Amino acid sequence: MSVSVKICGLSTAETLDAAVANGAAYIGLLFYPPSPRYVALGQAEALAMRVPDHVGRVGVFVDPDDALVDAAIAAGKLTDLQLHKVTPERAAALRARTGLSIWAAVAVRARTDLDAARGFSGAADRILYDAKTPDNAALPGGMGVRFDWGLLNGFSHPLPWALSGGLDAINVGDAVRQTGATLVDASSGMETAPGIKDIDKIALFLKACAAL
Repeated sequence: MSVSVKICGLSTAETLDAAVANGAAYIGLLFYPPSPRYVALGQAEALAMRVPDHVGRVGVFVDPDDALVDAAIAAGKLTDLQLHKVTPERAAALRARTGLSIWAAVAVRARTDLDAARGFSGAADRILYDAKTPDNAALPGGMGVRFDWGLLNGFSHPLPWALSGGLDAINVGDAVRQTGATLVDASSGMETAPGIKDIDKIALFLKACAAL
């Protein structure tokens, strides 16, 4: 099985270069100030210049306004928008307005949470199944939380999809075998502390995925 990888929450040239050199299909730049992985527009612009054309540049947003999206697209030369905590209507509007590929994040804790994915049919291009964070959490993801991958068994996916939530070099093989995911998204599993990516962990994760 061929598995593509997105490394999310990159914020330094060194870690971005490690992701690209080891075969990441996408890199994620996070435009959400409360996150320890947040990148300012100038930082995003400098990082985007290091990304070759064959690697997708995904901007990650939490209920963003148009001004932020426009500025981030310009700075990060974005190819895709990953949207958390938005309605299908908002996703469709951003898709029509920007012309970019839309990844709609669906937070999962129970099987019924998957039903939200169907609402994005026609409004987004891809569903990102991520673990639902605790109710009092300040961030919608990137907390190392996993969900029960078995919840995806037998689910009729309305769109192409990616798997996220607590993935690392040790568990990604089981995750892919259990779910059949062909695109995985990792962030906190590549870190030594929140927001601090480790080039060795990035390399190990991408090598583990390449071996699947």
